[in-house]
Amino acid sequence: MGGTQAIRSGEDGRGGLGNVLSGIAVAIGFALFLGGFVWGAVVYRPYTVPTDSMMPTVRPGDRVLAQRIDGGEVRRGDVVIFTDSLWSDSPMVKRVVGIGGDVVKCCGPAGEVTVNGATLDEPYADTTKPDTGLAMPPGQTAPSGTPFEVAVPEGNLFLLGDRRAASLDSRAHLQETGQGTVSRSAVSARVDALAWPSVSMLERPATYAALPGGISRPGPLRLQVAAVLAGAALVVLGAAYGPVARLLARGRRQERAGVR
Repeated sequence: MGGTQAIRSGEDGRGGLGNVLSGIAVAIGFALFLGGFVWGAVVYRPYTVPTDSMMPTVRPGDRVLAQRIDGGEVRRGDVVIFTDSLWSDSPMVKRVVGIGGDVVKCCGPAGEVTVNGATLDEPYADTTKPDTGLAMPPGQTAPSGTPFEVAVPEGNLFLLGDRRAASLDSRAHLQETGQGTVSRSAVSARVDALAWPSVSMLERPATYAALPGGISRPGPLRLQVAAVLAGAALVVLGAAYGPVARLLARGRRQERAGVR
C-alpha cells in the first residue's frame, strides 16, 4: 500500500511539486498573454490606409498599428495619423518633414527637399518622375512641380506623403493660413508597424537624426509581442506537464511490474 501511494503522489513528493510549478507557469502565462494584448489595445490603434499617397512605405489597403501619442511627442520623420478639418473630415496619414521653427524648402535639381538648409536623404520616398516614369537616383525624389519655402510656425508641423507625385499634403495648402502646416494637437497617433498583409516595424529615417531634437524612439510593440509569445509558451508548457508526467509515471509502474 505504501509503494502504491508513493507512485500516485510522485516519487519523494516530486510529482506534487511539479503540479504546483506547472500551475504557477500556467497562471503567469495567462497573465503575460492577456496582459500583452490589453497593453497593446491601450497603447495602439489599428488603421487601414485607403490611398497610395504613402507608397512605397504604406500601400493601399495596408493595416497599420499606430501608437496613441500626444502631438508634443512628434519628431521629424514620424509617420503620423492626424485630422484637420481644412484637409479632410477623415483621419489622414503623412510623414512629418518639418516642425515649428524649421524652414522647409523645395526643390533642388533632383527634387531634393531641405530642412534648415540641410538636404534630406529620403530613400523611403517614391523616386519615380511623374512626367517620364523613369527612376531617379537612390535617395532623391521627384520634383513636386511647385517650388516652395515655408517657415513652420511654432506648434505646427509640415507634412508630406512619401509618394510625392500623388500626395495631397502640405504643398496643396500653401496658400492657406500657416502655409499648409498642421497643428501638433491635430495628431492622434504615430504609425509604428505594418500589421497586414506584411508584418514589419516602421524604421525611423536616419536623415533626421542629426537635426535638433533627433528622431522618435519606437513604441513598446516588440515588448508587447514578446509578452504574448512568452505567455503562450508558458501556458502550453504548463498545461503539458500533467499528461507528460502521467505517461512517465505509467511507464515507471510498468517497468516495476515487469521486475516483480
